[in-house]
Amino acid sequence: MEEQAGRWHAVLKESEVPDGDPVPCSIDDVEIAIYRVDDEYFATSNICTHAQALLSDGFLDGHLIECPIHGACFDIRTGKAMTSPAEIDLETFPTRVRGGSIEVLIPARP
Repeated sequence: MEEQAGRWHAVLKESEVPDGDPVPCSIDDVEIAIYRVDDEYFATSNICTHAQALLSDGFLDGHLIECPIHGACFDIRTGKAMTSPAEIDLETFPTRVRGGSIEVLIPARP
């Protein structure tokens, strides 16, 4: 398995992320939304690629997060823009749980 370049950051305790309710956090200058669906954790950019809204203020339905402004939907597993008006996919980040804390891998930035 190839090691991913970047750094793991502990962001939240598992107990701080309810199932089906996105939680915002930031790592350095990266705004992230953390999601828990069926006891699995996902992380995406928290900023809608269409309207710059906070996705953590949106509605999570299964693995789809809906932007609170114009209703664009993204798959939190892949970041894929699923509905208009969004045309640009979200950045996603690997997650893991260590000692009850959710960690997010932020890739090395140039």
